[in-house]
Amino acid sequence: MKLGMIGLGRMGANMAQRLLRDGHELVGFDPQATARKALEEHGAASADSLEALVAALPAPRALWLMVPAGEVTDKSLDALLPLLAAGDIVVDGGNSNYKDTLRRAKQFDAHGIAYVDCGTSGGVWGLDEGYSLMIGGDEAAVERLRPIFESLAPAEDNGWGRVGPVGSGHFTKMVHNGIEYGMMQAYAEGFSILKHKTAFGLDLHAVAEIWRHGSVVRSWLLDLTADALEKNPDMAGIAPYVADSGEGRWTVDEAIELNVPAPVITQSLIERLRSRDDDSFTDKLLSAMRNEFGGHPIKKE
Repeated sequence: MKLGMIGLGRMGANMAQRLLRDGHELVGFDPQATARKALEEHGAASADSLEALVAALPAPRALWLMVPAGEVTDKSLDALLPLLAAGDIVVDGGNSNYKDTLRRAKQFDAHGIAYVDCGTSGGVWGLDEGYSLMIGGDEAAVERLRPIFESLAPAEDNGWGRVGPVGSGHFTKMVHNGIEYGMMQAYAEGFSILKHKTAFGLDLHAVAEIWRHGSVVRSWLLDLTADALEKNPDMAGIAPYVADSGEGRWTVDEAIELNVPAPVITQSLIERLRSRDDDSFTDKLLSAMRNEFGGHPIKKE
């Protein structure tokens, strides 16, 4: 197939390379000239504007967005919509909120343009390992893009699929990332307990390697944890600050809205927020309260 790729950052560029390896033709656009040049070096064409990108694609066109969720996605789509025609397909492969996806899909549907949302997981390893693709949208549009999905996925017959109508792909990816929060928190807490048992002098990397094979908790995330512990056993030089990109918050919001208890995912999000409080008023007040009711000593700064 011939595909237009909008956004040639780390994810977009790697996905473009994987498609090129499998024989697809690509035209890429990114505001950064260096990103466009890098793609050209892999054998793709590039365009220095959305107008040029659309003009370089045969109708009916297929375009894939890999840009940051939120305002950047909205601006890209607003600029793209007047350039397209009925029968074209637009895929949002970023981490958009599914509610935004539903709104955008209506806008494009009014012009006869199919809007497909694709929750994409795989990170920097996707180039070689393939991507997990959770796809929402019209069945005919998804089927038309089958060759693209088959090339991006780990294999033609696994790791990808249409999970439902438009919006469902990003909704599924949102929950996927919420689960990821909980798994990461559990691993981090478990290894912290092991590290604090100083009497045993445990080798955390060795433990991770043992768990990777045959244990109930083995996973790709554990594989990556083992790699991290081998490179930096004491996590030296790493600040105890954990960011979140939004999907965990959205998952917790949705759980509340649906009256679904999700204590593990919720607490993992709270722990990330807590990690950013360098001057915790909460903890200072807790210490002061203990001193007030029990005379417990206060640790001075």
